Parts: sequence; C-alpha cells; structure tokens
Amino acid sequence: MLPYALIRPLLFALDAECAHELTLQTLAVTSSLGFGSLPMKGTKPVRVMGLDFPNRVGLAAGLDKNGVAIDGLGGLGFGFIEVGTVTPRPQPGNPKPRLFRLPEQEAIINRMGFNNEGIDALLHRLPGRRYQGILGINIGKNFDTPIEKAADDYLIGLEKAYAAAAYITVNISSPNTRNLRQLQESSELDALLGALKERQAQLAEHHGKYVPLALKIAPDLDTDQIANIADALRRHRIDGVIATNTTLGREGVETSPLAKETGGLSGAPLFEKSTAVIRQLSKALAGELPIIAAGGITSGERARAKIDAGAALVQIYSGLIYRGPRLVGECIEATDIVRAG
Repeated sequence: MLPYALIRPLLFALDAECAHELTLQTLAVTSSLGFGSLPMKGTKPVRVMGLDFPNRVGLAAGLDKNGVAIDGLGGLGFGFIEVGTVTPRPQPGNPKPRLFRLPEQEAIINRMGFNNEGIDALLHRLPGRRYQGILGINIGKNFDTPIEKAADDYLIGLEKAYAAAAYITVNISSPNTRNLRQLQESSELDALLGALKERQAQLAEHHGKYVPLALKIAPDLDTDQIANIADALRRHRIDGVIATNTTLGREGVETSPLAKETGGLSGAPLFEKSTAVIRQLSKALAGELPIIAAGGITSGERARAKIDAGAALVQIYSGLIYRGPRLVGECIEATDIVRAG
C-alpha cells in the first residue's frame, strides 16, 4: 500500500465528495481482492455497553453511510465501525457541492443531508462482510418526515437494524436536516427515548438478544441542555451517548474563505468544544452510562485527552482524512496506554 503522504495530494486535487467516493470504492475493491488488510490492533478488549470492543478506537458514522467498504475500513485496525446515517427510505441529500475541506485548519464543512441508499440496501450488504470488530448502525429520519412524526422513522430504523447491529445509534444532532436538533429539547427527547426503549425491550424478547442504544448529541449545547440530556439518558436507561456531532460554530476557521459555507464543521477546530461537552456529561452522568467521544481527534494525544475527559471509547473521521490510516494505530496506542494506567 502506498504511503498516505503520497496519496493525499492526489485525493485533495479532486472535489472533496469525489475523493470520498473514490476512496470508498478503492477500499471495497482492494479488500475484496484480499489486499490492504491489517490485523486488528490493541492489547486486549474493553467492555462497554455490554460489548467487548477489540480496542477503544472506532470509525464515526458518515464516512461509510451505505456499508460499502466495511472490510477495507476494518482492515485499518478499527475496533469498531459505525455505518450510516441511514434512513427508512433512500434519499439523495442536499444539492452539491456539499462537502468542503479547509486544509489549513484541518477541518471539514459538510451539509450532506443524510444522503443514503436507505436502510434496506445497507442491510442487504452486511451478511457478506468479513470484518470481525463491533458494527454499529446509525439511524436517522427522512428529510420529508415531519418533526412531529420523527419517532416513527427512528422506530422503523431500530426495528430493521436490530438483528444486524451490535449497537444502534440514534442521530438527532445533524445540523443538515431541518429541525432535527429540536429533538434534543426536553419534551421531544423524553417522548422519543421512551418510545425507543419500549420497542427495544420488545425486540430484545423477540430476537433473544439485547442490542444497546446510543444517542448522538450536538456540541452546540449550553450547560442546562447538557444537564437535561444527561437526566433523560439516565431516566430512560439509554446504554451510551456519543459526543459529539459537528458544530454550527465557526471558531477556529474564521479566516477561511469557506467559513461562510452552511453546514456542520468537523475536524481539529471542534476538539475543545466537543471535549468540554464530554467533561460536563461525564460529571452529570457519574459513570451511569458510557460516553463515546468524537470531534477533533487528529492525534493520539487528542484521543487520550478524550479518555481523560471521561470517554470510554473514541471515534475518528475528519482526522483520518488529513492524517490517513496511521492515525488509527496512533490513537489505539495512546488509548491502550491510558487503559493500562
């Protein structure tokens, strides 16, 4: 495999979304031919949400929405991979261009809008995978489903994904689906979590296995909102929380000509904001449920800082675009050290 330092300039010469699709296609083809696979890394598993993760480092949702390159991505050493966000029905997402690199800031702005082939297409692909790590499925609502009917879409996603997933993430924090973040408010969140837990219990009995539920939240929350979300997570006995999604803020990228593009900002500038949310969540939750950290992890040191702030696991995405596969091993080594200490 060519060093990423040689590949990156070629990829960055392409439109960001074209490079994204080309990378997924290449990973899918090379893995199907038996090339590019690396052994699973990590010293020993860590148990989180009742699951044994081979290591603490995962791939965040959004990179492989449709599960086309799970084996190729798994071959980079990830202990877990989260596919999606998928919706009940296929949808094209927002108009292009909708994905922008900010190389000087190691950041990305996206307004993809849950573009995906639908949950049925994803589930059709999954039986053929060889990846042995933990597989999470991230579910969302279709863009044209009214917000007052959003729970219906999440219940469809939960029911369909249940048999295939090791855990399921409920994404209510993307800034690119109109009004979606409204579901983080107390009354809407209470109703949604209550409906999901009731259906989870029914599905656990039907399938004879318990599949954990995680909630993915935004970084753009004040102290009271974080406290209210933590309270709802505890009361409804949600199994985990992913902190955080992308931010609508532009701190750290103000000088970029792309800063005015609408969409969620990810990458290095998100690190401090997302880590602050983790610290507050960790204090509010007092260990009652685990935190999976995402946002601005561009080095092993930053992965370790997320664990120090209270996270049990970490996820990367934008950092992988800028640093390449080497980042995975670096983060695993850093979080293994934390685990041993």
